Amino acid sequence: MMTPSVPVISSSNESTTNITSYPTSDLGMSLFTMIFGAISNLTALGILAQSRARFRRQSKKSFLLLTVSLLITDLLGHVILGAFALHVHLNLKRKILHSGTTFCNVFGASMVFFGSCSLFLGFAMAVERCVAITQPFFHVSMITVAHAQSVVLFLSTFALVLATLPFFSVGHYITQDSNTWCFLPIHKPELPADKILVLVFSSLGLFALFFSLFCNIVSGVVLLQARIKSRSGDTTPSASSGRRPSTVSSTSFFCSLDVEMMVQLVAVTVVSCVCWGPFLIHIFMKQFKLHLQDEKDPFVLIGLRMAAWNQILDPWVYILLRRKVLTRLCCGRYPQSILTSNNSLSESRRNTINLH
Repeated sequence: MMTPSVPVISSSNESTTNITSYPTSDLGMSLFTMIFGAISNLTALGILAQSRARFRRQSKKSFLLLTVSLLITDLLGHVILGAFALHVHLNLKRKILHSGTTFCNVFGASMVFFGSCSLFLGFAMAVERCVAITQPFFHVSMITVAHAQSVVLFLSTFALVLATLPFFSVGHYITQDSNTWCFLPIHKPELPADKILVLVFSSLGLFALFFSLFCNIVSGVVLLQARIKSRSGDTTPSASSGRRPSTVSSTSFFCSLDVEMMVQLVAVTVVSCVCWGPFLIHIFMKQFKLHLQDEKDPFVLIGLRMAAWNQILDPWVYILLRRKVLTRLCCGRYPQSILTSNNSLSESRRNTINLH
């Protein structure tokens, strides 16, 4: 998820010189996406901060912590990697980006770390919601904020170890074809460790995406079954118990915080699959096509650009799919019935109090 907005650099292949051109429009686009992405993530964090009381009251702290961790990772990765890309552009004449240099190694390690960390956190969010929805009593009694903090720490540490392995002579980072970014050797793995690292990175990313989808499907099925039961359970309100009609109860259920979080999580997973899926699948398959290793591969840069939009689209999920918007979309057809039911219930309670 955390890749910079990398523009294409066109090089002239001449015998004496190798002149690299970088259009001014690409610099403007890089600056725009960097600033826009940072503002989007900060806005989403502000919205979550305002919703903190609802999450605390309904014992959803663990999901809130994972969500905040994901947005902070998106923000840091977007700013740091965007700054690296701008630094490369501003120093093109000096040609500071070379394989094996400290800057190239840090650039590549940052891409692996932030990309892996974001995918892992999305997977952790899906698992947390799946457990909370399918096993609510176990979740309430066993899953705490301390456990969520431990998960974030473990996943971040694992991603950091994976990213820093080339610093300990386990693989290495090289400049890619466009000469604007550094990453693990995708096309020309010189050592078996290089190929293994690419396979590990892509396999873990695809694993996180696949099981995130699986957990979301399971959670969605359970929520759908609960909604069907709520609609077929109580068909009429009870005067003695003060229950609302089934239409109102099912509508309020559909607009509950659980469904809100599930809608946001599904949207985040879909965005991750669309943005990261092509890049991960492509570099995975590249490791088994040795006869194409020396050919130029423009799809790698296309996949990188798609992945670059992940950290920009993630925060907009929480900006656009918050409770007020979902209430209008999902519950807009029942506002009058809910209001009537609330008024009737309040009137019934007042009459009961007056009788006593």
